Amino acid sequence: MNAQNTLRVLVNPKSGMGTSFDSFCGIIESCFGANGAMVTYQFSNDINDGKQKARQAVSDGVDTLLIAGGDGMVNSIGSELIGTDVALGVIPTGSGNGFARHFGIPLDISRAIRALADASRSSIDVGTANGRPFFVTCSMAWDAAIVRGFEALPFRGIAPYVFAAATEWMTFIPQPFTIEFDGRETLSFQEPAICTVANLTQWGGGAQIAPRARPDDGYMEMVMVRHQDLPLLLMNIGRLFNGTIDQLSQVFTRRFRHLAVQRQRSAPIQVDGELIDAPPDIQIALQHRALRVLVPRASIP
Repeated sequence: MNAQNTLRVLVNPKSGMGTSFDSFCGIIESCFGANGAMVTYQFSNDINDGKQKARQAVSDGVDTLLIAGGDGMVNSIGSELIGTDVALGVIPTGSGNGFARHFGIPLDISRAIRALADASRSSIDVGTANGRPFFVTCSMAWDAAIVRGFEALPFRGIAPYVFAAATEWMTFIPQPFTIEFDGRETLSFQEPAICTVANLTQWGGGAQIAPRARPDDGYMEMVMVRHQDLPLLLMNIGRLFNGTIDQLSQVFTRRFRHLAVQRQRSAPIQVDGELIDAPPDIQIALQHRALRVLVPRASIP
């Protein structure tokens, strides 16, 4: 950073920062301030407040917007920065932190700040699901329902994800999907349990659902697993964390730019860790390199 750059820090006060706000600001000042950045701070009191403050940062000509939060906050704030010159920096304080994990941003707050202060600026692709932006993943079957179970639990971490997955599996009713890829190929899937579209590799928590996904190549990855094949996937759960899950023959993957999904009935979908209602038909589209982000130099994909 040079002396002409301005940094605005937007903090979700509900996120687990693991340090006092004064200590947090001190680390910011020592890393970014030492590089000549002019730093201001704001709190994001809720989603709408955060989005309004992100729009104000764009209007104010802020060079970089640094947020402390999880993937949900990355989504809500980042959505307001699409197509602008403002770069988004992410200090991970959420539960899954799929965005940060993909880019190698340390999960320790002080290390994350130091890495971001010396980061490069990259432009990444943005996905949209029926017009709703996402940066990490969008899921449309049992993989979406897991979020509902997770949100109902009073604690966070990997164990609650496992518990939520088992709970939702007992009530999940699969339905047929018909999917058109880039207007050229149409495939039918009778009972998918996993149907995830990935812009980045991560579901979160270190689970790499799409190990080959790249953030700026102009493509997204679709990962599909049939209902009857899910037990085999669970027997190979280690592959989800070592980046080899796509090597199983039961895991169907396809690269695409535009996806048209037809389901028999409406069901919620997961967008960057948030559950939203969705109609039977879902249009997935890609905006190439539409968001500027800070990426630690040692972790550029």
